[in-house]
Amino acid sequence: MAKVAFWALESLKVDTEFWLECWQQPVPGFHLDAVHPLLPACWARVSQPQHQQVLVPLCGKSIDMYWLQQQLPVLGIELAKRPCHEFFIENCLAVNTDLVDGFIAHRGETVCILQGDFFQLSAEQLQGPCLVYDRAALIALPKTMRQHYVRHLRQLLPAGSTILLLSLEYPPAEKQGPPFTVSAAEIRQLFAGCQLELLAIRNLTGQGFARRTFATSFLLEKAWRIQC
Repeated sequence: MAKVAFWALESLKVDTEFWLECWQQPVPGFHLDAVHPLLPACWARVSQPQHQQVLVPLCGKSIDMYWLQQQLPVLGIELAKRPCHEFFIENCLAVNTDLVDGFIAHRGETVCILQGDFFQLSAEQLQGPCLVYDRAALIALPKTMRQHYVRHLRQLLPAGSTILLLSLEYPPAEKQGPPFTVSAAEIRQLFAGCQLELLAIRNLTGQGFARRTFATSFLLEKAWRIQC
């Protein structure tokens, strides 16, 4: 068990360094300038009356949060400092900053981004049942870290929470991530015991993903509704 924990910590360290390096680029390859089309398309099928806020892990400065805050209060979790600042500046939103439970909290009227390690987030920092929006968190992580991520996420979420997960699939022999291919079988294994529904499939073959080109024989993006 100690050996497994050691490798998990090493993987987390490597992933942290990679994520921070991504934000040294002028515009990271995973960033989109427009709201992801699957978000408004799937919203009515994932939003429920008991949801108190939207949780966005590894949120970056995603414009999706601007769209989401028009629906529910948003809590984003982001490791890097730069996107926390740029989100509020680029969307012309007032922001205050303070320290809370080991995070730097960037607070707007309806969006709060906690700058820090997602794996240090506690259930007490959530405001009741959440709608989790995972556009590119799971697929940003290698397999061992995906297990750690989902385990922590499931421990965090209060009863009545729902996850809108966007996954990516391509032949693993044709490309190395990130973003990583995550099969339907792996998603069902990670979320064993939950109710899963495939909501939509986008065929991105030949189009690439976000700002990145993919020379793969197929490339599919899938939207999942997950209720645990």
